[in-house]
Amino acid sequence: MVSTLGRNAAAMTKAGLIALAIPAVSHGQQTGNAPAQPAQAGDAELAKKLSNPISDLVSVPFQFNWEQGVGPNDQTRFILNVQPVMPFTLNEDWNMIARVIVPLVSQPALFEGGAPASGVSDVLTSFFFSPSGEGGMTWGVGPVISLPSTTEPTLGTEKWSAGPTVVALKQQGPWTYGALWNQIWSFAGNPDRNDVSQMFLQPFLAYTTQSLWTITIQSESTANWEAEEDKWTVPINLNFAKLSSFGPFPASYQFGFGVFAAHPETGPSWKVRAAIVILLPRRR
Repeated sequence: MVSTLGRNAAAMTKAGLIALAIPAVSHGQQTGNAPAQPAQAGDAELAKKLSNPISDLVSVPFQFNWEQGVGPNDQTRFILNVQPVMPFTLNEDWNMIARVIVPLVSQPALFEGGAPASGVSDVLTSFFFSPSGEGGMTWGVGPVISLPSTTEPTLGTEKWSAGPTVVALKQQGPWTYGALWNQIWSFAGNPDRNDVSQMFLQPFLAYTTQSLWTITIQSESTANWEAEEDKWTVPINLNFAKLSSFGPFPASYQFGFGVFAAHPETGPSWKVRAAIVILLPRRR
């Protein structure tokens, strides 16, 4: 039971993009610094790039999540996802975008008689190979690797896991829509822990206004195929973001909330999210 709860807890921390990504994202939001006037063309382009998880931006997102209704006593879990994104030019035709998610978790006991836990959950690293040419559809494909970063049963899996990841999106006018997917399977690690077979799916739809507000609706769904029941965790998130600055750097300030359409018995029922994404526009 503890192993299953641990995988569910780790799955929740990994879901926290994209996003940002991607939209979470994460990832998927933008902001602006001229609330009463139309944004300049450069700022508008930067804002739209924030909705693209494989754009040519070097970014360092810090995503704060407060999840409510966790454990048998309906308490609060806190997750800070540090999610650097680093693009590299391979040649004239291809880019590689590396994305890392480092979850820092503090959570209550997940079952009667259990203990609270805090620390680093499993670290997820993705590599997307994406064509560099301009086109109607942006896409990337590559491997994803989960690194066992804790021995705490309810925070991590103690398993090395890997699999494929794919992202595809289209940007048309103020709209950005697409999805990110990955699937990982364990191949090494603690033999006493259960195997890992987990899917992540993040569809997203974002709209960026002329004043650089971005409104994003997305999900960060996970499926734990090894669980006998409560396989799915399905949050529906609504996020708002504004492009401004952080010292000399452009930055996206984000706020949102979500409800869980499906979740494990000890999982959260709703959450609040805040994030800052510090941007370093790429120089070629």
